[in-house]
Amino acid sequence: MTEPLSHLGPTADAYDSVAVLYADLARDALDAFPLDRAVLSAFAELVRTTGAGRVADLGCGPGQGTAHLRDLGLDVFGVDLSPVMIGLARETYPDLRFELGSMDALNLPDGELRGIVSWYSIIHTPPENLLPYFEEFGRVLASGGHLLLAFFESEGGPVTAFDHRVVTAYRWPVDDLARLAGEAGFVEIGRMLREPGEDERFRRGHLLMRLRPADASATEDAEAAEDAEDAVGAVG
Repeated sequence: MTEPLSHLGPTADAYDSVAVLYADLARDALDAFPLDRAVLSAFAELVRTTGAGRVADLGCGPGQGTAHLRDLGLDVFGVDLSPVMIGLARETYPDLRFELGSMDALNLPDGELRGIVSWYSIIHTPPENLLPYFEEFGRVLASGGHLLLAFFESEGGPVTAFDHRVVTAYRWPVDDLARLAGEAGFVEIGRMLREPGEDERFRRGHLLMRLRPADASATEDAEAAEDAEDAVGAVG
């Protein structure tokens, strides 16, 4: 059996300890950020155009993002490392499915999903451990499935650790993160960077990506990106 990554236990414990406060603060978090809502809408539109299938909200926390994706018309469920967060999500959204689990070892068959949202949930993963996460995302996504990443952007600097106030997190250069996901078979189709809002410390990054089919050519990748242009154009 593979040994659990060393950061997983401390991360789960840290979020367990602040789960109730976090859920209260996060409940209406999207209301103030139209660009964030727009990139989620673009993701949902792209997933719907590829046909029926499930979407996973990985690192779902107390479930408000999972509910938002449901409201965008997706067949979505949430996964989180924190038992307390999962309990709050199930209590708040009893009509949705939430599972306890880690993003690096998902209890899902190969090719099960049409989409994955990782909304600020890779941020606590040490850089040297992140590639296996993307490889796991690629394993559970169907060919051509979509991935949306939200993260703290490093604003021209290198990958940088910082005090997230819950547990250590990392800021990433958007190009480096896109390149790393590319090593696991993902092709970028759009990105959105927004400046910090009130009471936010750092620039926010968003990458919208597609899992390259095994037999896809570079031309087909370019055509897929062109097809996605209308969906992502609204988010800059």
